[in-house]
Amino acid sequence: MSRGSLRLRLFLAGAVSIVAALALSALGLTLLFERHVERRIDAELAVYLDQITAGVDRGANGALVVSRPPADPRFDAPLSGLYWQVAAGQAVLRSRSLWDAVLDLPTDALADGAVHHHRVAGPDGAELIALERSVVLPARIGGGTMRAVVALDAADVAAATHGFAVDLMPYLALLGLFLIASAVVQVAVGLRPLAAVRARLAAIRAGTVHRLGGDFPDEIRPLAAEVDALIAAREAQIERARTRAGDLAHGLKTPLQVLAGDVERLRALGQPEIAAELDGLVTAMRRHVDRELARARMAAGSPDARADVGDVVRRVLAVVVRTPSGARLAWSVDVPPGTVARIDPDDLAEAIGNLAENAARHARAAVRVGGRAVGGEIVVTIADDGPGIPAQRLAEALSRGGRLDRGGDGAGLGLAIVGDIAEAWQGRLELAGGTAGTTASFAVKAAPPP
Repeated sequence: MSRGSLRLRLFLAGAVSIVAALALSALGLTLLFERHVERRIDAELAVYLDQITAGVDRGANGALVVSRPPADPRFDAPLSGLYWQVAAGQAVLRSRSLWDAVLDLPTDALADGAVHHHRVAGPDGAELIALERSVVLPARIGGGTMRAVVALDAADVAAATHGFAVDLMPYLALLGLFLIASAVVQVAVGLRPLAAVRARLAAIRAGTVHRLGGDFPDEIRPLAAEVDALIAAREAQIERARTRAGDLAHGLKTPLQVLAGDVERLRALGQPEIAAELDGLVTAMRRHVDRELARARMAAGSPDARADVGDVVRRVLAVVVRTPSGARLAWSVDVPPGTVARIDPDDLAEAIGNLAENAARHARAAVRVGGRAVGGEIVVTIADDGPGIPAQRLAEALSRGGRLDRGGDGAGLGLAIVGDIAEAWQGRLELAGGTAGTTASFAVKAAPPP
């Protein structure tokens, strides 16, 4: 795929969107997991805080004690990360895990029984998640206000969150690969109608169909309709141009006939120089008019055009053999039945007629006409046994108005007309010369099965 490929652009846009969405999902899931862990920690710390609050009492010596501390062994392990502390007046009770450290709590005002959530500094500068409660002590244990706090090292939350993220990454990567593969399939399926449009346009260019049609998705159908409308408009323009060209050529033929009559009268009046000059001009003008008439008659591009080559050859030769040049020759035809070309029959007759007339004019005794299917093409060959055309002069013979027999009565236009017909039907005209004669090959596409 090139940099300008729409498929590549859609794929890259989809891949970038998927990666961005997965990255945001990973961030969001990690934050949600962290909040969930913190809520579970708060719930656990609340249980410990209830146990500590319920266990506060006065000892035998009157000092404040926690008679029933939480049973979690981490409270007894120094710097374990789980701590409790009770402060009432000047008395401060701590878990063994705090060792000789004291938790520095914010000086916020707490209502009786209210619980606050804090982030405080712990031993060795560690950040702690702390749950604090203020309780008014009953008179039997001395009264006053007690602040109890239970704290857990926040590193435990960070470690759990990191572990969750590490475990999440492979699944997100697998999901990303699946989504990217799905995007590739989606792009391929989404662009398939464009491939259908391209194939249909190629069929229109090849002449096998007239229009794109409307059997496309809703998003493509307006484009197809516009293309069909454009094709229809171009066909109408071409038809009008052909009509105008034909009208112009026909309009010129009558004045040319009048000029030809004037040429003969000038010769009869004894003015051969002027007559010869006018005759040359009339001949050149007639040549161009005849060519434009032939081109105007072409029906190139019709997808339904079909011509049975054998029938057309026999129809053309039935006329050529009656001409003075054709009557003196032996004609042979070798066209297998069912040889059908994608060309208008009249255009094919025009091409074969010009080639047959040229062959009849130069042949010594015989002309061979053949037709065969070769690689999706129909090739019609007309070979004469005349003197042949030197290889270095073949291009001149195919040129517009090219003539190798300056003394002949032709206009030098026949091969140019055949070349125009071949080009209009996406075919080709080729000449092969030699001492054994000249072979003209006219090739057009084979017609599809009906």
